[in-house]
Amino acid sequence: MAANVYFVDFRAQSSKRNLLSKLEMLFASAGLSSVVRTGDLCAIKVHFGELGNDAFLSPVYARKASDAVRAAGGKPFFADTNTLYSGSRHNAVGHLETAALHGYLPPVCGAPCIIADGLKGRDWREVELGAKWYKSVKIASGFADADSMVVLTHFKGHEMAGFGGAIKNLAMGCAPAAGKKEQHSVRFFVRSEKCVACGECVEVCPAGAARLEGSAASIDKEACIGCGECASRCQAKAISMDWATEIVPFTERLTEYALGAVKDKAGRVLYLNFVKDVVPECDCNPFSDAPLVADIGVLASTDPVAIDQASLDLVTAAPSAAGSATEGRAGPGDDKFAILHPETRGQVQLEYGEKIGLGSRAYELVKI
Repeated sequence: MAANVYFVDFRAQSSKRNLLSKLEMLFASAGLSSVVRTGDLCAIKVHFGELGNDAFLSPVYARKASDAVRAAGGKPFFADTNTLYSGSRHNAVGHLETAALHGYLPPVCGAPCIIADGLKGRDWREVELGAKWYKSVKIASGFADADSMVVLTHFKGHEMAGFGGAIKNLAMGCAPAAGKKEQHSVRFFVRSEKCVACGECVEVCPAGAARLEGSAASIDKEACIGCGECASRCQAKAISMDWATEIVPFTERLTEYALGAVKDKAGRVLYLNFVKDVVPECDCNPFSDAPLVADIGVLASTDPVAIDQASLDLVTAAPSAAGSATEGRAGPGDDKFAILHPETRGQVQLEYGEKIGLGSRAYELVKI
C-alpha cells in the first residue's frame, strides 16, 4: 500500500503562503495531532551541525515543529547524540555549545535542547530487534524514553550511505557511540601512493589509529573504529575501504538501527525532510559545498522509507545547479548521489528498509 508523502514547495506569495505558514499546513495535513498526545515528552530529532558547516537545518524552521508539538499538547525538546569522531560535538558540553552557536536556543527554536546519550555518550537503552545483523541495538535514552518523535532531516549526500535522509538520521543520529561503532564495522586503509602527508587524518581520528610516518600516513586496523572521518576529510582521496564487500553490509546495518530507533513507537513518529541546500556530504563535516540542485521543498510522512524515496526521486528529477559538484556530470533523471559517491549503495537503505518492515517504497506525493 502506498504511503502518503505531503509536500510544500519554497514559493512564497504572501505572509500566508511563505514557508513558515506552509510548514504549519504540512504538520496539520500529515497528522501531527495523531502522533503527539497530550502530555507527551516529544523528542524533535535534529542535527545541530558541525562547527564550520552552514547547511544544517535553520532553527527558525525547527521552531515550527516545537510550536506544533505544543499545540498538540506535547512537551517538545530538541535532541541529537554525540559524535563518534572527534569534533565540536564529541561530548555533550561541546555539542550544546555548538547548538547554541547555530541558534538552537529556546528563544529561537522554542524548546530546550538535550544531548540524548548523555555527557560522554554512555546513556542508552538496549532495544530488542531480532534482525539479520542485530538481535538488539543500542538507542540513546533520550530517544528510547521519549513518548513520541518528530524527525527533522536535512536531505543531502553522504560519503558512505550515499545519501542522508530520515533513515540515516534515525540510525546514526539516535545511536550512542557504542551503537555508531556497531554500524561502522568497516576498516579503512591508506593508499600511500596518493597520500600527501597532510596529517589531517591524524588530527580527526578519535581512536588514535591514524599515524603519520615519514612521507605517508597509515591506519592501524586493530585500533580503527570505522567512523570514516579520516576518509571524509582526506582531500587527496588517499583513504579507502573494501567497498566491494563492506558497503552493502554497512548500509543494511544502518537500516536495521533505524528500525530499532522507532521499533517501540508505532504510529508515534512523524518525519519531515527538508530538500533544501542539498549538499554533497553530511552536515558532520566542518564545511558545506555548493548545493547540487536548486531548493525543492519540504516533505512530511509517517513512513521513513517513503519520504526518503520521494526525496531521492525529486533530487534525481531536478537539473544540477550551476557551480555544483555535479554540473556537467548529471542532469534531470540522473542519481546525483550515485555519480558523486559511485562506490556507495544508497538504494539499499530503501530496498532493505522495505524488506525488514521499516516502511514502503511506494508513495503518493500529496501537494499542499
